[in-house]
Amino acid sequence: MATPSSPTHHLIVMGVAGVGKSTIAQRLAGDLDLELAEGDDFHPQANIAKMSSGQPLTDEDRWPWLGALADWTTERRAAGQSTVLTCSALRKAYRDVLRRPDPATFFVHLYGDESLLRERMLSRQHFMPASLLRSQFETLEPLEADESGIAVDTAGSVDAITERVGAALQPAD
Repeated sequence: MATPSSPTHHLIVMGVAGVGKSTIAQRLAGDLDLELAEGDDFHPQANIAKMSSGQPLTDEDRWPWLGALADWTTERRAAGQSTVLTCSALRKAYRDVLRRPDPATFFVHLYGDESLLRERMLSRQHFMPASLLRSQFETLEPLEADESGIAVDTAGSVDAITERVGAALQPAD
């Protein structure tokens, strides 16, 4: 896979729960030699407790978390390190916070059928229950024209998804 032409680049693998953000981000990190961060690791305990109890987060819950993610990217960019970060990034306003450190941040929006994603969620160990999936779909805003990125159906194989992302990162001839 090729990397963008800028000295550093920052990818955010986004989407609702169960789309495979962690799996795809891990593969991209390895293929592109990017530093990986799991967005869930930045949640304060109060957010985890709230989601674990089946309550969706509010914007007020999310702003400090999103700020911490943007701070991480800022630090890595200052050090000359390219990154890949997992984050649901469901709304444009959230993505705007995430791209403050680098307006050219590239979003990999993974999407999929709700019943498939619910099935995936039910088969894994995670603090977020499948009961919150519907609220994420209701919150989700697609990428807009001023956001650099690609939307990829997560029903494909990991290889197919990462190849598609790699092709999207190729500089235009």
